[in-house]
Amino acid sequence: MAREAPPAPPQGRVRVLPLTVAGLLSLALSAYVWMAHGAQFGALLLIGLGLGIALFHARFGFTSAWRQLLAVGNGEGLRAHAVLLGTASTLIALVVASGAGLFGSSPSPSAGAIGLPLFAGAALFAVGMQLGGACASGTLFAVGSGQSAILLTLGGFIAGSVFYTWAFPAFDGWPEVPGVLLSDHLGWFGTWALTIAVLAGVVAISRVVQSRRNPPPPGAVPSARGPVRVLRGSWPKLVGAVVLGVLAAAVMLVSGGIWGVTTAFALWGAKVLQLVGLHPEAWEFWQSERYADMLAGSIWTEKTGLTNIGIILGAAVAAAAAGAWKLHTGIPWRTAVAGVLGGVLMGIGARLAGGCNIGAYLGGISTGSLQGWLWAVFALGGTWVGLKLRPLFGLTVPKTSDSVC
Repeated sequence: MAREAPPAPPQGRVRVLPLTVAGLLSLALSAYVWMAHGAQFGALLLIGLGLGIALFHARFGFTSAWRQLLAVGNGEGLRAHAVLLGTASTLIALVVASGAGLFGSSPSPSAGAIGLPLFAGAALFAVGMQLGGACASGTLFAVGSGQSAILLTLGGFIAGSVFYTWAFPAFDGWPEVPGVLLSDHLGWFGTWALTIAVLAGVVAISRVVQSRRNPPPPGAVPSARGPVRVLRGSWPKLVGAVVLGVLAAAVMLVSGGIWGVTTAFALWGAKVLQLVGLHPEAWEFWQSERYADMLAGSIWTEKTGLTNIGIILGAAVAAAAAGAWKLHTGIPWRTAVAGVLGGVLMGIGARLAGGCNIGAYLGGISTGSLQGWLWAVFALGGTWVGLKLRPLFGLTVPKTSDSVC
């Protein structure tokens, strides 16, 4: 018999000042990017705003979903992942197969390499998720919603990304083989059909596991009722999954590439180093044509940075409208250490694996790259390790005796 979650706590009042500041910043920045750098980059920032709103309202997490799955067998979050992946896969297949691209872009998915960097990076990233308390997208929307503890995770994330770019010669050359795009072998329809079939299998298995283990339900969050719930409520996770899947496909339609997060962290860190008089452009990582051009260019013309900034601002707007925007103080020192350490591990792991829970997991699976499925397998292993480490930092792990997980 399924266990019921306790009632949600009362909803707070609209936070007028944060809402005004975040709203004005969103409008001003969108107008600036659109006028100074063009419609394509302005559209990417707007998509980022939508992503931030959806991530917050659905409280859509990857870290908590995998923690609940492995700790107590609650597969609700994993099933939401399946809906997100299925939605994105369907729409991206249509975009790529038709060759439709806006602003002159040409949708062109690529297969991430398979080998030791992918396996080690995915596992390391997942350990970092459990210590840092958020994934790549979760870090951004948590920062936007005022969770000040996650600023430490974001700082560690950027530091880990910068460390990887500095130490790149030590990581370069690890054994790997070229990636595999399923569409090269099955066509786009065959790839889509196989992806949906596997996701349906994941959903079925998660339901069986959950029914046998009867885990505690996730805790309820404050929400408005009626039509105003769109702006001030907690969206059902499956609704959030569909919206996020649509927006992930929109990134492909506008930019020609997948939605990503972590490349921007390395770029932001390098830009800061340049501001204080250091020269990361001399490092081997930034010598390649792609990254040299990125570092020499503006942050307002870099895809992942634009959507990242949009997510932070969109989450701030959503959290303030929902009465949930609040800065948290008095962070326990062990939590602070875990946040920084988790961020550093995610920064290194994402660069090793060629992506994070968004770029590698969501982006890989939704474009038919075998990299995405393998990333998920090794990230689950890393999640298990992370759960074992959490108590060392005073962090909880769900138990079947809990009232919520």
